[in-house]
Parts: sequence; C-alpha cells; structure tokens
Amino acid sequence: MSENTPAARVPDKPALEGLESKWGDRWQQDGTFLFDREGALAAGRDGVYSIDTPPPTASGSLHIGHVFSYTHTDVIARFHRMRGRKVFYPMGWDDNGLPTERRVQNYYGVRCDPSLPYEPDFTPPFEGGDNKSTKAADQKPISRRNFIELCERLTEEDEKQFEALWRTLGLSVDWSQTYRTIGRDSIRTSQLAFLRNIARGEAYQAQAPTLWDITFRTAVAQAELEDREQPSAYHRVAFHSADGPVYIETTRPELLPACVALVAHPDDERYQPLFGTTVRTPLFDVEVPVVAHHLAQPDKGSGIAMICTFGDITDVTWWRELDLPNRAIIGFDGRILPEPPAVITSEAGKEAYAQLAGKTVFSAKQAVVELLRASGDLEGEPKPIQHPVKFFEKGDKPLEIVSTRQWYVKNGARDEELRARLIELGREIDWHPDFMRIRYENWVNGLTGDWLISRQRFFGVPIPVWYPLDADGNPLFDQPILPSEESLPVDPSSDTAPGFDEAQRGQAGGFVGEHDVMDTWMTSSLTPQLAGGWMRDDELFGAVFPYDLRPQGQDIIRTWLFSTLLRAKLEADVAPWRNAALSGFIVDPDRKKMSKSKGNVVTPADILERHGSDAVRYWAASSKLGTDAAFDPQNPTQIKIGRRLAIKLLNAAKFILGFEAPASLDLDRVTSPLDRSMLQNLAAVVADATTALENYEHSRALEIVEPFFWTFCDDYLELVKERAYGEAGEEQASAVVALRVALSTFLRLFAPVLPFAAEEAWSWSEEGSVHVAPWPVATEVALDWSADREVLAIVGRALTGIRGAKTAAKASQRTPVDSAVIAGPAAEIAAVESAAGDLRSVGRIADLRFASADELQVTDILLAAAPTEEER
Repeated sequence: MSENTPAARVPDKPALEGLESKWGDRWQQDGTFLFDREGALAAGRDGVYSIDTPPPTASGSLHIGHVFSYTHTDVIARFHRMRGRKVFYPMGWDDNGLPTERRVQNYYGVRCDPSLPYEPDFTPPFEGGDNKSTKAADQKPISRRNFIELCERLTEEDEKQFEALWRTLGLSVDWSQTYRTIGRDSIRTSQLAFLRNIARGEAYQAQAPTLWDITFRTAVAQAELEDREQPSAYHRVAFHSADGPVYIETTRPELLPACVALVAHPDDERYQPLFGTTVRTPLFDVEVPVVAHHLAQPDKGSGIAMICTFGDITDVTWWRELDLPNRAIIGFDGRILPEPPAVITSEAGKEAYAQLAGKTVFSAKQAVVELLRASGDLEGEPKPIQHPVKFFEKGDKPLEIVSTRQWYVKNGARDEELRARLIELGREIDWHPDFMRIRYENWVNGLTGDWLISRQRFFGVPIPVWYPLDADGNPLFDQPILPSEESLPVDPSSDTAPGFDEAQRGQAGGFVGEHDVMDTWMTSSLTPQLAGGWMRDDELFGAVFPYDLRPQGQDIIRTWLFSTLLRAKLEADVAPWRNAALSGFIVDPDRKKMSKSKGNVVTPADILERHGSDAVRYWAASSKLGTDAAFDPQNPTQIKIGRRLAIKLLNAAKFILGFEAPASLDLDRVTSPLDRSMLQNLAAVVADATTALENYEHSRALEIVEPFFWTFCDDYLELVKERAYGEAGEEQASAVVALRVALSTFLRLFAPVLPFAAEEAWSWSEEGSVHVAPWPVATEVALDWSADREVLAIVGRALTGIRGAKTAAKASQRTPVDSAVIAGPAAEIAAVESAAGDLRSVGRIADLRFASADELQVTDILLAAAPTEEER
C-alpha cells in the first residue's frame, strides 16, 4: 500500500457520471483484461480460469435480460482474475441462422432465391426496415450469395453496437479473443467436427418423417419445439366395417386420405374383436387394418384413433413400430399435394380428393367436414376444444410432419450406452444451482429421436457433402462425396466436388452439391472449440479446455448446454466444463418473462445512461443464479439502491483519504479495540464473501459485504472521525491505518460488482488497476483480535441509543449533551468504555458515565440548553 496520497488525485466532488468512458478507455489502452497466454502456459491448467461465454444472437438488439446474465459471469471473471488466475474470457457472436435471415429480409426488403445469378454491385431496395414480418411478394428476390453478403453486412453492424454496450456495462472481456459463428475459422471447425462425426458413424442421413415449418420451409429439431394452446374441435367420424360403423374422434379430419390404420389399446375390450380385421375409410374407401398399441388412450375420444402419415409425433411412433405404409398428402408449403395416394382407386375417392388438392390444411379441413356431412359419416357437430399444438419456437403456424431426406447426429435417443454416458458426464459437472442438473437429465431421458441437424436455409454453415449423379442424373445419396480436412472450409453449392470439374455439376455422371446448411446449434455446440482454437491452436486449447465455466440461461439447457456436452463426448469423451451457472429469467412487473414476442422487452441503453453501469450491475448481481428477477423500468428500486451504494463508496473513499496517513500502514499500528473490532469483522466478511464467490453465489457475497459497509459508514466512520482528525499520535494512527486498510479491502470486495466506482476510488491512492490487485484475504485485514470482535457492534448500539434519545427530544444530532449515562451488563459496558472517547466525540457528550443494568441502554441523558436568541 502506498504512502500519503497527493491531494490532487481526489476530486472535489466525486461523481459516477463519465466513469464508464474514462475507465473503459483506460482498460483498453492498458490491456487490463487481456488473456496472459504466456503466463497461462507457465501456470498450467489449474492456473487458468476459462469461460465458455454465451455468444449473443446478432439479430437486432440486446435486452435487459442479457445485461442481467452477463453481469453474473463478469462478477465471477473479475473475482478469479483478482485471485491470480489467468482468465480466458472471450466473446463470440452467434450470427448465422433463422433470426438473422428474417432480420435481413425485413431490414433490406429482400428474400433469397438460389436460382438467381449473383449481382456484383447489388443495392438493396432500402435499409432500416421495422423488423416486422413483411409479405414475400413485397421483398425483392436476390441470389444466395447476395443474400449472404447482406447478412454479413448487417450482423457486423449489430456486433459493433453489441460490443459498445458490453463495454459500457464494463464486461472484462478480452476483446482480442472474439469469434463469429459464421466466420471462416468457425465454418472450418464446424465442418471438421461434422466430418469426424461421419467417420465415426455418429452422423448419418435418412429419409424420414420430419417436423416441418411451412412458413420458413425448413426442418425443425425436437429442441426447437414449443407447445401453444390452440382452438380446435373433435369430429366424430364413422369408418365402415362388416359389423357396422366404427367411430373415431379426430381433430384432423383433413388427413383422412393419409389414414393407414386404426389403433386401440391392446387391453381395451371394446375393440379387441376388431384387432386383425380391416375397416374402410369414409369418402376415400381405402381398406386399412385395425391394430393394437400401448400408446392408444382408451379414455381419449372414442378410445380408437386413426393413424395418419402424419398428424403428430405419436403417428410417427405408430408408423415406425407397426411397420405401416407412408401415404403423405401434405407438401412442403403446407398444402394438400395434387395427386392422391395410389391406394385411393375409386372414382368417388378420387373426386373427393380433387376437392382438397392444393388447399391449405385449414381449407381442406372445412372441405372434408362438408363432404362427411353430405355422406352421413359425420355424427353430430364438431365439439370445440383447446389443446396444445407443436410450433417451431420462432414460427407462427403449427408444424406439419412431412417425409424428407435429412442429416442426423446420434444423441442417445436410441443408444442406451450413449444416453447413460451423457447422464454420467452431466453428473461430473458442478451445477449452480444444483437442481438445474435434473432438468438436463430429464431432457436426455426424454429424447425421442436423434438430432436433426440439416436446415433448408441459406445463411449458415454449409454441410460439406456432394453426391454423384447416376447415368440418368439422379443423386446417389448413399454414396456421399466428402472433402479432405485440408480443403476446409467448403461450400458445395459453389465449390467443385473432389475428382470432378465444374462443368459436371448437375450433369448425368457428374455431381450435385448439398444445398442444406447445418442447424445453428451445430456451430454453437462447438463454442469451447471455436474460442479455444481446437485443431487450430493446440497450445491454447490445451491451456483452456475443459473450461472452468459455462454460464447460460436456464431455457437453453436442452439446446446449447446439451448439444455442447454431446459434441464434447463424441469428440473426446469428456465434459466440456467443470461448472455450469444457470441464470434465471427477467420478468416484467406482472411476473411474465420478457421476450420480443410479448412486446415487454426493455432495452438497456437508456437504463445504463440514466442510472449508470455500476447501479445496473448491482441490480443484476443482487439476484441468485437460477432465480427469476422482476424488472420495472418505471420504478427500478434495486438500481437506485445500487447507485446510492456506488456514490457512497466514492464519498467514503474521499473522506478517508482526507486524513493524513502515517508513513507505515502496518497492522501493528492498530491499537484501539474499536479499530481492531472493525477490522476483525471485516476479515470475517472477506472470508465469507470469498467462500460465497468460490461457490458461484455472487448475490450471497453482496449480501455479506454491503450491510457491513453501511455499518462501517454509518457507525464506525462517525465514531472515529474526530480521532482521525486529531493530532498525530498512537490513537490517531490507529484510526487512520484501520480506515486505509478498510478502504483498500472494500474497494477490492466491491470491484467485481461496481467496477467503475471501485477503479475510480482506487486510483486516488493506488497505482495500477484494482481489477488486477490481489483479492483481499482475512490475514491481511486483521491480526488475532478476536477478543475485540464484538466491540463495534456494542458501541454501535450505544451510539444508536444516543441518537434515538436526541430524536425523541426532537433535537438535532449535532445538539451537545451535558451528560449521559450508559447502563448495561459488565462485559458490554467494558466494550463501550474502551471506545468512550470516540463515543463522547460523536455524541458531543460533555460528561459520559456508566452503570450496571441487565441490557444495554442510554439513561439520564441531559441535552445542553438551547442557545438564547442573544447568544445566537
């Protein structure tokens, strides 16, 4: 600790305004948060603290929820940096995928048409759309390459704004360790990992029923689903058997042409006589079997259901397990296909189907209902219901199930050994809070199919595969052509397949490139590898992997966390991190989760500007991991409390640094029991706060430090200030040394949460940054002064009694006291007597005496007579 501080360093009026730009620029200039690569290599893996930072989606703007969760991570990063670890804290930008495409379409008024040629000097129709959905007819079609260039242009602009906000917030990120999920290195890494998945038999392609979003014309994975309550109706429909009608109740009568069987539970006595027989469908007169399966629900509808290809996920299960035919009738656009299934042979059936062809499923349903009414096969009127329907989480229309050729990666859904290993690896991770692990295990145990990783989109990592064409020009999908690892990255839609020339593209005997791209999670699941230089910088990767921390939202356990753990298991059979920290949601005053779709999102720029970054960080750090936090922008109480705390920290520092300090600030100079008591308590605060942060309990650490800081300011500073102002000597030195030690300790304790105020106050008396100063330890704050530990609390109660007596007398706290008696138990009176001089000074007490009583109290206080008018 330095000696006397030049008075010029301390401003006349400390303020929070402007600290973000002042210290943000200084940290950048000094490289305060740069990863010390050489130091990390010398320190070994345990000397490094690496963070698998969430790459925010670069498609629009950040919201207050981002500020909330990223602050949690930054508090931990700053703590470990001050503990002496070499902190690897990168930042990525997740810029590929559907959100970016949708934003580009609306921002520039364009849509992608891969059949169009590239325009080198293309200018979009406009810039700055309102980011609301617009009709495709109003968007100018452009080539895939032109579209991708616009995606890259817009995401780069978004990323600049994101970085500026993160810097304002004070994230101690190493901005030289930044990556983009659509950058060249990221594409190479993603394609390389995928090729290795193929080589090990973990990735495969298959023609299979696929969840399909008809708006975006793309496949959807299980992890991207959400249920939404929708209005519907049960239709009681008669199938025909030799013994009379068999009634089913269905919400999707439009799928009657796709019916392949009726199914009931094997124990349902009502339908056991029908098992092994056949019935004929209404309208289309197709013979279908009646089968048994345990997933049929006797208490749902009539207890017997039709199996269609495909109405829902259960239909897929029945189709697969019962080995039924596929009679798909819904196209990729969500409309009924023009030609009926081959089994519809009757003229009446073909005529009925013709009335559905080309219609949307909604219109087809209406048409089928009218046909059933006319045929007499609809019993009664439809019964309205509300029921959950599967949607793509970013979609606006219910999903359909269509048959497509897609790429998959094995995820344990059909491999018990892999599933068990994923559970085992999850248990090797320390979860914060621990109950989040159960959510992960529930997801793994609930998987119903392998990970569908191909997407029919444009802006994403290309799947690095070509297919040879036979003599008739048909793709041989079971003979994929793969690139060499050295040739990556590649884009099969524009790069030539190995062993061919470009003239053979699309020609019989030539080749065709895969046009699909990877699911965005296929790249995001490799963030540890992308940031750490996997297969690009072996030295760096060895220094940071497995990472110490994966921080993220609880809502993407099933997507980002699971997929990252899966990829690490498949590649190296390890868990990719030692700790997983899961933040809660930000909810509005009505306790509804903030989201763009609900229109209740609060953008943080104005909040940060109005209240200051430290105040906002305080609000975020006050919440536990895994716990939702309410935010009301009209009354941000916690933020106001945080601002008050940051200002108090500055003012306390200015006050303490105003006392002339002795040449030596050694703890041996602290002789007063009151001073020792304060430091002894502060040492306990240091120990407890350190333990809390080691356990990822940042809010608990703040709960420990903050109350004692206010006790320090409200009681201790008031008690010792007159002594600290006094003449140089042992008592004055004791007070000032204790104050300086406490200030240094508080600034370091608050530095992770209030980085700007802490740095500003630190700069008034210290060299270098507080953020690379050693984290305080109890032994540097106090010696073995346990005998004095209760003195501050006892004297504080006595001070409270004196203040209360003045308040009761409606007198100012500055009113002198002629005499006062403090009574209490002997041990407590002894503690008060040890600080009698300080108590007399702060209470302005001329005559302070002590007496015995069962509990500590102030008695017989006599205020000085108020001055007369003439004396005034």
